[in-house]
Amino acid sequence: MECPIDETTLETHTINSINIEECAQCRGLWFEEGELRKAKDEADPDLDWFDFDLWSDQDSFIADWSSRKCPQCGKNMATISYGATGVAVDYCADGHGVWLDRGEFQAIIEALGAEVSSKTASDYVTASLEEAKEIFAGDEGFVSEWKDFLTVTRLLQYRILIENPKVAELLIALQTTSPF
Repeated sequence: MECPIDETTLETHTINSINIEECAQCRGLWFEEGELRKAKDEADPDLDWFDFDLWSDQDSFIADWSSRKCPQCGKNMATISYGATGVAVDYCADGHGVWLDRGEFQAIIEALGAEVSSKTASDYVTASLEEAKEIFAGDEGFVSEWKDFLTVTRLLQYRILIENPKVAELLIALQTTSPF
């Protein structure tokens, strides 16, 4: 496969145990179908429940055709905003994968981490309910959806303690005085 920017032959590279293709010249990354989600999940386990399809809500993003060609099929890719991260990615419309320019993978991880930190307890309650539904109706399988649910409920607990320091103090006091 060739780099869609400079036509250099892509080399296999590992990010968080996920084998992807990287351009040795421009340091762009090619993630085949599903690899970007897996690499994101391994980069920060608190982000594993942030799973979204780039094409699922076409009203929420602006897509434009890119001059860059998919390394697999050679067709022009679409440039799409990756959720609310502010990163524009090149995506094969046939679903072969996603091209990220140098530094964009880290920018996605940082933006999603900031989103996790900025959510309120109310946001996490809503997310917990959505994840509970996905345990039975999600497309990732029961175990994966269960892990996502546990992640969101753990983050909800942290957010409650952050937003209510008196509750945190009370729990600490109970732990230190408990005979168990």
